Amino acid sequence: MSTNNYKAHLALLGANIIYGANFLIAKGLMPNYFKPSGLVLLRVFTAGILFWIVKQFVKEKVEKKDFILLAFCGLFGVSTNMLLFFHGLSLTSPIDASIIMTTTPVIVLILSAFILKEKITLNKYLGILIGGIGAVLLILYGKTAEGTSSFLGNLFVFLNACSYGLYLVFVKPLMKKYKAITVISWVFLFGFLFVLPFGIKDLITTNFSVFTTNTYLALTFVIIGTTFLTYLFNIYALSHVPPSVNGSYIYLQPVLSFIIVSIYAYSFGHDKYAQDINLIKILSCFMVIIGVYMISKKSKIKVS
Repeated sequence: MSTNNYKAHLALLGANIIYGANFLIAKGLMPNYFKPSGLVLLRVFTAGILFWIVKQFVKEKVEKKDFILLAFCGLFGVSTNMLLFFHGLSLTSPIDASIIMTTTPVIVLILSAFILKEKITLNKYLGILIGGIGAVLLILYGKTAEGTSSFLGNLFVFLNACSYGLYLVFVKPLMKKYKAITVISWVFLFGFLFVLPFGIKDLITTNFSVFTTNTYLALTFVIIGTTFLTYLFNIYALSHVPPSVNGSYIYLQPVLSFIIVSIYAYSFGHDKYAQDINLIKILSCFMVIIGVYMISKKSKIKVS
C-alpha cells in the first residue's frame, strides 16, 4: 500500500471517529436548542464560509459543463443528506442511526458498479456480507423495549444513507479533474442554496439566549469537526481510493457510536442509553470491524 493510500485510510478513520461522536453530540442539540433544519442551515453556512476561505489560496476555474454535476453533488451530498440525517437523528436513537448508516457501502458498491463501472473484488463482497450480518443483528436484536427508536426517524436516516451514497459516486469524477477544495467549496455553495428555503425560518426563530457553554462547544464540534474536517478528510480520501472503499468505513460508525454511548451512559449515569446496550451489540460490532478489514484488504480475485 502506498503512502497516499495509508494517508487516505487514516483520513477515513479520523472522519468516522468524528461521525461516531456526532450521533450523540448532535442529538443533544435537538430539539431543546435547535430544530433540525435550522441546525443544518447554520452548519452548511458556517462550514461553507470556511471552505471558501481556504479556496482563496487555490486558484482554479471550473468548466461550465461541470456545474450541473456540482449542483447534484450539493443536492445529494449536502442538503438532502444533512436534512434527512438531522431530522432522522432528532427522532431516533444515536445507536440506531449509526447502524442504519451501514447500508451506505452496499448502495455505493451497486452505484459504483453501474455508473463508474468499478470492479468489485471478492474481499469487498465478503466484507460487506460479514459487516452487513453484524448490522442486521444489531437491528433485529439490539433494540430494547425501553429504547428510543422511531420508524420515521430510521426511515429518514436510511434515505440519508442513499443520498450520501449517490453523492460519493457523483463526486468521484470531479475529484479526478479538480483539486479537492475546489470541488467541496462549490458543493457546499450549491448545498446552501438548496437548504436555505427549508432552514431559514427555523434558524431565525432559534433562541440563542438559552445556550450554555456546553451548547456552544457541541455546536462548534458539529460545524467544525463533523462538517468542515470530515468533508476535507473524505474528499481527500476519494482522491486516492475508490468510492466503495470510502463508503465501507461507514461500518465503523456503529462501533464507535456504541463505545461513545457506553462511556456516556455508564460514566455519567444516563440510564436511557445504558438500557440500549447488550452483548448482542458487542458481538455485532466485532463483526462490523471484521467486515471493514475484509473490504479494505486488497485481493487479486475479481468478480463481475
